[in-house]
Amino acid sequence: MAASETFDVVVIGGGPSGATAADELAKRGRKVLLLDRDGRIKPCGGAIPPRAIRDYQIPDHMLVAKIRSARMVSPSDKQVDIPIDNGYVGMVDRAEFDEWLRARAESHGAVRRIGSFETLTRDVDGTALIHYKPRDGASTTVRAKSVIGADGAKSLVARQQVKGAERMKFVFAYHEIIRAPKDLCIDYDAKRCDVIYRGALSPDFYSWIFPHGDTVSVGTGSAHKGFSMRSSVTSLRETTGLAACETLRREGAPIPMKPLGRWDNGRDVVLAGDASGVVAPASGEGIYYAMLGGELAAEAVEALLATGDVRSLKLARKRFMREHGLVFWVLGIMQRYWYGTEKRRESFVKICEDRDVQKLTFDSYMNKKLERKKPMAHVRIFFKDLAHLFGFARA
Repeated sequence: MAASETFDVVVIGGGPSGATAADELAKRGRKVLLLDRDGRIKPCGGAIPPRAIRDYQIPDHMLVAKIRSARMVSPSDKQVDIPIDNGYVGMVDRAEFDEWLRARAESHGAVRRIGSFETLTRDVDGTALIHYKPRDGASTTVRAKSVIGADGAKSLVARQQVKGAERMKFVFAYHEIIRAPKDLCIDYDAKRCDVIYRGALSPDFYSWIFPHGDTVSVGTGSAHKGFSMRSSVTSLRETTGLAACETLRREGAPIPMKPLGRWDNGRDVVLAGDASGVVAPASGEGIYYAMLGGELAAEAVEALLATGDVRSLKLARKRFMREHGLVFWVLGIMQRYWYGTEKRRESFVKICEDRDVQKLTFDSYMNKKLERKKPMAHVRIFFKDLAHLFGFARA
């Protein structure tokens, strides 16, 4: 099939990562095609930390809620409320937020099309040919000088083009979007996120109740095959008084838990967002990291287009890991250890009572940097962690 159009870059996937990449390249004057499937909404808590709001100019009207505290709930139902001092975490509705990002990219010159990526082949001169099926119509082919694969955790682009992508490991997430409760007798706070560490609800991750203004995300995650996440969410809703709330939609998807070792094909393709594995372990947070991944992929592609040097594609992963690799490593260790048993989950929530832990955790989360300004606080936390680790502290 002959290709009738040539683009500087085809971005496959229109979530926060792909839309950000398309926007960055369109603003640079590149001819961009943003290809996205229609009608899919990723299950997501929707948290937007302040750094994301600043870095990517997210307007206030996109925030459906502003979270002022978090509640950690242990297996024994011990509750630790953690205030967010001098700030808030914004919450977005992914259906509206993702579309706004795509529209922003289009306003800066990106061409938007709805369709499903099928395969990448080569023209006689080696140029990438992107074959996709539009929502209505026969398969279509376009030429691409470069490609950004931002098509999710089970990325077809990644599996076709990037060595090792098939080995990505996942946590599976499921949530139900419900009407926010109006009964003030229910222990629900529209400005508080609840995070529940209970094996019956998630044997290896956590469950959550995240307010979204007029709606609420109630969900859970697990890597255990055969574990019924729908039954878990049903149980969570029953025990928290949310069972009677109207269910608006149900969504599920795999969530990657570790960045891939390679993000490019060494030629003209680079990955971004879930396709590259940039979801934070332990927390499952992904929107900020996805947008940053999209920005870095755009910078790598811009360098490739400007210089022709295929080594430029490696810059996306190199820059991301330099800034966030240590955080991902620490969170991965934390998830593997603290989420392993009910006793450890109980101790983990107990540790969260500590104000040093609270302050340093939220400082790092809000600004996406490890807080190093208070070394003595780190020392105190280290010894408290050891006490819980070896059972010297009371749970």
